[in-house]
Amino acid sequence: MSRAGHPKFLHPLTGTSASLLQATVDRLAPLTTPDRTLVVTGAAHVAAVARQLTVLPEENILVEPSPRDSCAAIALAAAVIATRDPNAVMGSFAADHLIRDTDSWVCTVQEAVRGAEQGLLMTVGITPTRAETGYGYLETGDPTEGVPWRQVAEFKEKPAAEVAEAYVRSGRHLWNASMFVWRVDVFLAELARQQPALHAGVAAIAAAWGTPEQDDVLGAIWPTLPKISVDYAVMEGAATAGRVATVPGDFGWNDVGDFHTLGDVLPTDDAGNVVLGTEAKPGVLLRDSSNLVVVPQSGRLVAVLGLRDLIVVDTPDAVLVCPRDRAQDVKTLVDELKERGEEGYV
Repeated sequence: MSRAGHPKFLHPLTGTSASLLQATVDRLAPLTTPDRTLVVTGAAHVAAVARQLTVLPEENILVEPSPRDSCAAIALAAAVIATRDPNAVMGSFAADHLIRDTDSWVCTVQEAVRGAEQGLLMTVGITPTRAETGYGYLETGDPTEGVPWRQVAEFKEKPAAEVAEAYVRSGRHLWNASMFVWRVDVFLAELARQQPALHAGVAAIAAAWGTPEQDDVLGAIWPTLPKISVDYAVMEGAATAGRVATVPGDFGWNDVGDFHTLGDVLPTDDAGNVVLGTEAKPGVLLRDSSNLVVVPQSGRLVAVLGLRDLIVVDTPDAVLVCPRDRAQDVKTLVDELKERGEEGYV
């Protein structure tokens, strides 16, 4: 379903008609207003983002001319926000995550805001529910009585299984969901300390933002910015310096990495089947089948008889059928399509 021109965050994978992007913005409603909500996205997706988020002012959609990883994207937003409100507290949230308990998530972010107001670079850590090898981890210090956040000692890479099990047993490790909250002046100062070239670049872009020179300055400087994640560029060094803290959260978070995961987090029927897009006709017919994830997008009838533990995705130009436990291996098919020059499917 997720293609280069219409990626995952634009799809309704929430169990409702809302896309992941729309659900993310809706989730922010108790925390901010549309005029203070910004989206950073690639040039190819600007029109779709604007169509889905009609409540956002046009100038709040910031366009990346090319992908430069998360640090450049987040730093651009921080620098633009700083020109509007130098004392602002900024939150950074990926647009392709699912949150089951929105109220609990809001309370967790509000605690992170209080830490940010004291000058800390805050993250939202996820209380682990299993020894997950697909996520990075935050190693935290001991809790302090009366303080809802913990110091972050170190950012940990995705671990091997036995290491992940040790992390969960320790009680000192949280999943790193890459949700950040900080004062923009504090973040930009830390960016200048650790990544002076990137800081100088986004500062120059932000200075021209909204002027007739914006596109020329963006086009000239953006390709020169380092391509690096915000974790590597800023947060790891800031944690070593004692400037990062985290609020543990338990609100049904999931980063929707594959269809198997989606099947675990969305409501099922009595046989454990998840069907997305059931408003499409003629829809789906399941008989003697269980633990399926079925996505009908072509308008054809999708019928499954006597099968279990499968993913079935039917789009107008492609059909995918695979075992649920092979969901991550879909990327090998994508790689082969690229090798064959079948870019239209990618």
